[in-house]
Amino acid sequence: MKAVRFHAYGDPGVLRYEDVEQPVPAADEVRIRVAATSFNPVDAGIRGGFLRQAFPVALPHVPGIDVAGTIDAPGANVTGRRVGDPVIGFLPILADGAAAEYVVAPANILADAPRSIPLADVAALPEAGLTAWQSLFEHARLRRGQRLLVNGAGGAVGGYAVQLAKRAGAHVIATASPRSIDRARKAGADEVVDYTTTDVADAVSQPVDVVLNLAPVGRPELSAIARLVCTGGVVLSTVPAAMPDKTRGVRAVAVFVRSDAEQLAGLVAMVDAGELHVDVAERLSLPELPAVHVRADAGALSGKVVLLPAAA
Repeated sequence: MKAVRFHAYGDPGVLRYEDVEQPVPAADEVRIRVAATSFNPVDAGIRGGFLRQAFPVALPHVPGIDVAGTIDAPGANVTGRRVGDPVIGFLPILADGAAAEYVVAPANILADAPRSIPLADVAALPEAGLTAWQSLFEHARLRRGQRLLVNGAGGAVGGYAVQLAKRAGAHVIATASPRSIDRARKAGADEVVDYTTTDVADAVSQPVDVVLNLAPVGRPELSAIARLVCTGGVVLSTVPAAMPDKTRGVRAVAVFVRSDAEQLAGLVAMVDAGELHVDVAERLSLPELPAVHVRADAGALSGKVVLLPAAA
């Protein structure tokens, strides 16, 4: 089969589209014929070696932590899954991923794919959707009527966070750059701040209950945004981590997403009910993945990119 791999850490030039032996599922795994994977920022961090302590992958490594596809071969102990079943999943980060024609995955991390949108597009959902859900409802315990600030709402996680928060009845303020302002508005944000022309801390006139920071800001900027949180609120951040304010009872949570098939199934149900939109900016072929990494490293990637096997 064909796959994209890197044999050493480095710039996007280390990514090779090459022949790889087809994986064989273990007893509790299934092999999936990949319809698509998607690019996530963590992919670039792992490829570049910047995250090698947190994610010590074995080299050569196939990236791609999101998968959408059909069951090709179930393992000996797998029940409830048949050949041809359409599934999606957030794959174990240390294992070889779905930037390939086939991938193996633990059967218990998979959810049935939604039927209302193309299977390949669903690859844009697992990691980003789970990050948004776990941030808002596990960590922040977001409730109807609360005020949420999503800093960096133009990306995939931000788009899902805005949608999910609006669905829960929150008032959502989103920050975005000019290239993604329309995307934030389409997701349902009540207010949108162009952070390239406006200081976010000055633009938000009333305190918020929750800040979800998804932007790679410095600590001074994150601290300024965190001061917008009211007493008893919470600041969630992917990077960098925020500092708690114990005098005001403001919690700080560093967000680390985990795979959760039940939560993913819930997101799928929202998609099929028309309550959650999967936004795909680009659909490219798997051999184009190195070029996607180049654009990501240059900060020139906007929106979610899904990658389809060349034969698909």
